[in-house]
Amino acid sequence: MKNALKITTLALAFAGLSFAAKAQTTTTSTTTSGGIRYSIGVDAGIPTGTFNNGFKWNLGGSVQADIPVANQLFFTLNAGYNNVFGETIHIAGGNTSSTLEVPNLQLLPVKAGLKFFPVANFYIQGEAGAAFLLNKSDFFNDKSVAFVYAPQIGVQFPVSTSGNFIDAGVRYEGTTKYSSASDASKVNFVGIRLAYGF
Repeated sequence: MKNALKITTLALAFAGLSFAAKAQTTTTSTTTSGGIRYSIGVDAGIPTGTFNNGFKWNLGGSVQADIPVANQLFFTLNAGYNNVFGETIHIAGGNTSSTLEVPNLQLLPVKAGLKFFPVANFYIQGEAGAAFLLNKSDFFNDKSVAFVYAPQIGVQFPVSTSGNFIDAGVRYEGTTKYSSASDASKVNFVGIRLAYGF
């Protein structure tokens, strides 16, 4: 129930951003004539699956370059930082109970992919790369790097006549295991990225 409420909140926020984008009278350039576009964004999300058992939510930031390769198609390079906040887990055992403080997970994802605009302002994006676990010593993992993938949809709308824009996207991000012995070491979340582009 708690996850359903969080996902609903994210979906409503994205719907509001989509409505705001439709209210614009101009569109952002989806052609190669604008050259490379850069954006700086805030990332947030909520864990899904078994990853939700020990973590509450994540917050971070990212920088991205959109490099035009064809009309309406861009090659993307993205690097960022994500802090996933650990939960306090209550463990009941017999007549006593104890708590376990799950440490925050600190990730540095580096991804590349493609961004396609099927219609003005609306895009579909897919990225993959490597996610570096910066605090491996806080966990019982035997790997500090995992494969990361992130399909995303979003809207991009102008905020000035000079080509600056807002980029708002919703994505699912997942990794392979950080521990060979545990499927629970996969990182999975539904997230949003709200960025300012120029």
